[in-house]
Amino acid sequence: MQTKDLHVNFRRYWVNDRINYSIRVFIALVGVVLPCWYLKANHAVTPLVLGIIAAALAESDDNLTGRIKGLAITLVCFLIASLSIEVLFDYPILFAIGLFCSTFGFIMLGAMGPRYANIAFASLLLAVYTMLGANSSTELWYQPILLLAGASWYGILSLLWHILWPNQPVQQGLANVFTEFGYYLDNKSKLFEPVADLNSHPFRIQAAKQNARVVNALNAVKMTLLHRAGRGQSDKFLKIYFMAQDIHERASSSHYRYRELASAFQRSDVLFRFQRLLHVQAIACHGIAEALKQGKAYHHGTDSINALDELQQSLNYLKQQHNPQWRPLLNQLDYLFNNLATVERQLQNINNPDAEHVEQHTDIELVDTEAHGMKEMWKRIASQLNTDSMLFRHAIRLGIALIAGYGCIQIFDLQRGYWILLTTLFVCQPNYSATRQKLVQRVIGTLGGLLAGIPLLYLFPGQEGQLVLMVLMGVLFFAFRTVKYDWATAFITLLVLFCFNQLGEGFAVILPRLGDTLLGCLLAVLAVSFILPDWESKRLHKVMAEATNANKDYLAQIIAQYRIGKRDNMSYRIARREAHNKDAQLSTAINNMLAEPDKYQINTDESFRFLTLNHAMLSYISALGAHRTQLQDNQTHQLVAEAHRIIHNHLECISAQLNGALIETSPSLNQHLEQRLGQWREEDCTSIRMVLQQLHLIHCMLPELHALGDNLAPKTHTAITTA
Repeated sequence: MQTKDLHVNFRRYWVNDRINYSIRVFIALVGVVLPCWYLKANHAVTPLVLGIIAAALAESDDNLTGRIKGLAITLVCFLIASLSIEVLFDYPILFAIGLFCSTFGFIMLGAMGPRYANIAFASLLLAVYTMLGANSSTELWYQPILLLAGASWYGILSLLWHILWPNQPVQQGLANVFTEFGYYLDNKSKLFEPVADLNSHPFRIQAAKQNARVVNALNAVKMTLLHRAGRGQSDKFLKIYFMAQDIHERASSSHYRYRELASAFQRSDVLFRFQRLLHVQAIACHGIAEALKQGKAYHHGTDSINALDELQQSLNYLKQQHNPQWRPLLNQLDYLFNNLATVERQLQNINNPDAEHVEQHTDIELVDTEAHGMKEMWKRIASQLNTDSMLFRHAIRLGIALIAGYGCIQIFDLQRGYWILLTTLFVCQPNYSATRQKLVQRVIGTLGGLLAGIPLLYLFPGQEGQLVLMVLMGVLFFAFRTVKYDWATAFITLLVLFCFNQLGEGFAVILPRLGDTLLGCLLAVLAVSFILPDWESKRLHKVMAEATNANKDYLAQIIAQYRIGKRDNMSYRIARREAHNKDAQLSTAINNMLAEPDKYQINTDESFRFLTLNHAMLSYISALGAHRTQLQDNQTHQLVAEAHRIIHNHLECISAQLNGALIETSPSLNQHLEQRLGQWREEDCTSIRMVLQQLHLIHCMLPELHALGDNLAPKTHTAITTA
């Protein structure tokens, strides 16, 4: 029994992505530290270790061919970065010009995709690492060769890791999706409190924020799956991903105003039953995540099935009361029940995704958004070469900040001042909010690392003890890098201290390290504040306009399918994903604005209100998408088409308002249409009533959206007449 428990615990830790990543880094570091210790090559330890760190930061997931290609590109970029530093190091003017050009060029590589952005950042980091040891470098090729050797060793180890466990990134990515689903369902369950005067605004904001995390998780696993689709077991994971998308559409949908349901049924247990079902389904999602991580079959428990049965009994009891006032509200609860029943069926079929796709006739093809071929790559870079591009502005900003840091080194003759550049590189982010967060974490982490480093250097004066600590600090840096950056900074500070102590400079770098960190942070803050600053308040109206347009396109795709029948084709999935992406970007933009100085924060309450309305509209549209079916009634088709045309025109008008257009003639709200949408015939089928109801909910939101659009729009207008 103990052996079995030990195996289960080992498996649980092994499939943890951070622990697995840390083990790979541990093997890589030990693989260079032990030979250097045995051969007494103290001077080789530091560049080899720094090469490993840079290569690990450049790593991105791909198939074997893509990884080999990525490693080759990484090594070429590393060679260019390191060798150029060695060549230009003794020529300050040429060095400054080269520093700006290489910084700008590497950052602009990010336009080609996330993989190239990682390689670009790691190349700049390696360039700064080369600067740190340039004074002690004996020959032109000495540092570049050692840095590339460390990077190559880690790259080869990563390739072997991928060959042995090729599906591990996919499993971890899908597991992360279902983990975030679990949190999202828990957030949604809070809206079902049967309290008549419940203030749902905070819950809706929290749901919108969590929905952004779900969207980010789905986007991340999509990139992982792009290179694995149709390859054996990965085909199963691809189908699970499409199931996850459908579950997301259903989970994010809303069928009615929860406050009105709470007011009508506050003396009943039915809303508690809905709340409990969402909670146990959230637990099921966490169970699926754990099963996916460990590569085991998921065993669906009976709790959610029992919760579904009990909910159905509560609904049947309410229907038996024959209360005429409840009849329209019970219809809404039926829609919601059917939606959650479908989610329950999908959770049960997670081990057999084929059953879901045979039923839905899903087009299982991923949209490849990566650049392929030199021509397409150049087009992407060229499209970003303007001041409207955040990437271009960041490249200019970071290049100037690094030159300013280099200028401080030359003016004050700072021998170890290249930590200024290292700090600026890490802290200077594309926006003020992220830079501010990194700054605080960097200062705290550096100070903590230096304070811990002083006693550790005394306690472990021998080379062997310090080499062990170097390996340990390197592993801990990567273990905490994405979750606790201040801790990670403390660990990397200790690692650098021990690296330089191998050269007899351990204590000598403590005070300069602290001073350089503070100066580097100052340069980063000044850069994001005054060099082509990207204040969120200046572009928030554009993000809102894009979110409105994405909702409009998503709704258009859905309405078309109520005439032709349900089709999960690529155009539909692109529209759905874009609507959720823009909603997530809006949530992120508002949160970033709140971290900026008060004078750059505008219309905070209105912005949050727009976020909740946009997310509510997306939820109403998602409900239409979740229940797609072909409608046969021509009269209903005419009403739906008319309602959609009016809603479409209003959303176009709101988007134009937010983009700064002065609307001379706004589309008027059709009160007669609103009455027709709100009153359906008893003989209408369930699908017809649901479509009319959701369109009615969307139509009712339009006046407030118009008012918010007018308040949040920039004050410079271009006149537009809308019919």
